[in-house]
Amino acid sequence: MSAALPFVAVGTSLLAAKQASAIGSFNQSIAERNATIAEQEAEAQKKLTTYNLSKFNQSFEKLQSKTRVSLLKSGVELSGTALKILQSNAEQAELQRNVIEYNGQVAEAKKLEEATFARISGTLARRQANLQALGYISQAGTSLLNMKQVGLI
Repeated sequence: MSAALPFVAVGTSLLAAKQASAIGSFNQSIAERNATIAEQEAEAQKKLTTYNLSKFNQSFEKLQSKTRVSLLKSGVELSGTALKILQSNAEQAELQRNVIEYNGQVAEAKKLEEATFARISGTLARRQANLQALGYISQAGTSLLNMKQVGLI
């Protein structure tokens, strides 16, 4: 049994190397899945921004229509102060559209950055596992060399 012990150590090292590589692959696949989810969330954020802009535009058009009707009902001509009110509303609406677009772009970029980071983390996990596997293979090689020097093989 004691003669077989060195071979068990070599076999165990090789199995550990295979397991380390499998763990690295698994961790990379999890990171890839997380990246895909983050990309899907970025796409959803893009669609949400489009939806929010659409809803804002509808609300703004209603507001402008009500304002225009109120001004005309009161007998005011659409010139001077009345026109300035409508123009000011339009300028504020444009600023609000820009804010909605900017916030949406920032949220989308954040999700895309999460996806990139997840992929980088997955690649790093895979490479660390490969290095660990290499270390186990090196242990097995060292054990074999020691066994050869002692004359066991």
